Amino acid sequence: MSRRGFTVPPGRAGRLWLTRRLLVARRGADLLDRKLRILQAELGRFRDSEARAAAEWARCCADAERWLLRASMFGGERAVRLAADGQPAMVTIPYTVTMGVRHPASPVCVIPGSLTWDGLTLTRARQAHAAALEAAARHAATAEALRVIEAEVLATRYRLRAIEDRWIPRLEQALAEVTFALEEQELADAARLRLAIRAARLAPAARPHPRPPAHRAGW
Repeated sequence: MSRRGFTVPPGRAGRLWLTRRLLVARRGADLLDRKLRILQAELGRFRDSEARAAAEWARCCADAERWLLRASMFGGERAVRLAADGQPAMVTIPYTVTMGVRHPASPVCVIPGSLTWDGLTLTRARQAHAAALEAAARHAATAEALRVIEAEVLATRYRLRAIEDRWIPRLEQALAEVTFALEEQELADAARLRLAIRAARLAPAARPHPRPPAHRAGW
């Protein structure tokens, strides 16, 4: 392997090898550039979604705390503890794919209802906490999706720069060197061929003509 990071086959096979690799590298750079543009557009949408989810979560948390305080003031902490019947809520976060990137999608929350009548204040507190749980799940999903998309944008940008700034210039330089060497070799071969043709043309003129045989006089 050479200092460029690859070994070029000798002769015209090397030029063909480099030409193909260069086409593949440029095609890869075009695809990565297209992917980067799409991901950057999606990144803005994910940032907006994460900001809205964060604001909604903050609002729902404040609302849940306010209704919990009211329920504690009206019914006492014992009533709040009894209203918590121990039924767990279920949160399912599905996944989707954007430009080959797997990230969380909109979560699904299943919150059990109350088995008894808790009163208006406790019912509103329960509903406010259910809304806060759903908002927290949405915010967690959108925040993780944003993190994944940002990481993929950064990785795609690094890959694109590596191809455009290092790989393609190395291939282009190697192709130019191989092409120059082949052209020099072709010129040298053509010069040797012309010399051989010229030498072949001059050879008959420089060769001495044979003398005719001498006739002996008869006795």
